Amino acid sequence: MATAQSSPPPVTDERSTEVVSGPSAGVKYAAEAIGTFFLVFTVGAAVGTGSHLAPLAIGAVLMVMVYAGGHISGGHYNPAVTLSVLVRRRIAVGDAFMYWIVQLGAGLLAAAVVSGIVDPAQAAKTVTMPLTGHALVAAFVAELLFTFALCYVVLNVATSKDHPDNSFYGLAIGFTVLAGAVAVGGISGGAFNPAVVLGGAVMGLFPWTALIYLVAELLAGVAAGLAFRALNPDDK
Repeated sequence: MATAQSSPPPVTDERSTEVVSGPSAGVKYAAEAIGTFFLVFTVGAAVGTGSHLAPLAIGAVLMVMVYAGGHISGGHYNPAVTLSVLVRRRIAVGDAFMYWIVQLGAGLLAAAVVSGIVDPAQAAKTVTMPLTGHALVAAFVAELLFTFALCYVVLNVATSKDHPDNSFYGLAIGFTVLAGAVAVGGISGGAFNPAVVLGGAVMGLFPWTALIYLVAELLAGVAAGLAFRALNPDDK
């Protein structure tokens, strides 16, 4: 979407994600662009080259990018996470829109880079799952559930006032994606992120019908934000 006591504050605590003194808007948008770029690039390169360790690589790069940029932008790198943080009222509407623009733009840029460096013959071996009928419904549900899990984890480990200074937020977020990729990667492809879906479709990792995932992921982001507020009524 966020550290030890001597490190900067968590990803989206009261001092980092909302409209506060600290990093300028441009710096926050740049941090989001960098983190999202490397996340989508890793997805494309790992899956496109047929690496059996793709889920681990994707979870790991998200973890390290969250640790790297969390103190600057909140380390969302995911429009669904940004939406959940908006519903949770920890980011301004204008900032949220700009985050969405840079996240999707960075995802498209990463897709272009992957397409330019991954051997087309090797990438062609990647099997794009058919998404019709029951398979599409199953994939939609899988994306909805694990995107909710990801957003819910981000809100609880990176924005809760009960965890003002922790060192586990990046691990928790990265391992959520790793768990989801292993659990439902064979069902939906394990995107859990509109920027990954869009970039993946451009790279040929997802069929264009997978754009329906965007609906599931955005619904999950809203649901996670509302769930956090319902379960933490005193955490404003």
